[in-house]
Amino acid sequence: MHYRWLFLVGVLSFGVMPAMQAQEAACPTPALSRLSRHTVAAGETLDSIATKYNLISTTIMGLNPTARSGSVSPGQTLLIPPYNGIRVEVPTGTSIKDVAARYRVRADVLYEINGCQRSPKVVFVPGVNWSPNAGIQTAAPSTAPVLSGSPLTGSTASVALGFGWYLPAGGEKPVFHSGIDILANVGSAVRAIGDGTVAFAANQGNYGNLVVINHQQGYQTRYAQLAKINVKVGQVVKRGAVVGTVGQSGSPSTVQPHLHFEVRTNSKLGWVAEDPIAFMRK
Repeated sequence: MHYRWLFLVGVLSFGVMPAMQAQEAACPTPALSRLSRHTVAAGETLDSIATKYNLISTTIMGLNPTARSGSVSPGQTLLIPPYNGIRVEVPTGTSIKDVAARYRVRADVLYEINGCQRSPKVVFVPGVNWSPNAGIQTAAPSTAPVLSGSPLTGSTASVALGFGWYLPAGGEKPVFHSGIDILANVGSAVRAIGDGTVAFAANQGNYGNLVVINHQQGYQTRYAQLAKINVKVGQVVKRGAVVGTVGQSGSPSTVQPHLHFEVRTNSKLGWVAEDPIAFMRK
């Protein structure tokens, strides 16, 4: 199975110094001023619409109260943001730095995404998940890592195919493997390695049966090639929750039964793959 690799190619700087005016002139239009409208066509689902715009369904649900049931109807109009995140009202006396600290996102990114406004009343916070239970998914103060441990009990070393470039058998060109394949028996329980919100839970081509969970601080985990899916989109899960079972669905790169597991971080270019081993050892 081949996976697309995205590189983070830019670093933003948070301007609060005399160069503020020059930075403001160079800033993009605020994200909330770039919302598009989508009219639901016959046969479309919330998941298919989200995929069309490279979003997760919970992002659309959060911005559109009429879609928070998880279903849409032909003719319904939906607001579509340019990327994943939530709309947040800024309380009087609160700065954009305060909002960034509350949602644990970089202040420079939040500042630029919202058009370099000095005192906005409403902002778009990227990489934060809307939750059907609490309206938004917020982070509780904690020193514990967002992600830690193995998705398969006792399976921290049985990696059949690691993260990174490799040359497939009989192949002439190296391909990039965006996760790791952990050997396990079919039917073994697959567990979330961090608290989060389920962003996708269905069959997804080469991934087979796939569960995607968005976590705080812009992290995402993916559990693929599953036999069974035990969660639903929008469901809030805790670390250790069983999200599915090991299977052989999709187009696996490894012949033996295994879990294809990925960790990604959110960036301006999308979800960038990271080596899961670093997180599993925390």
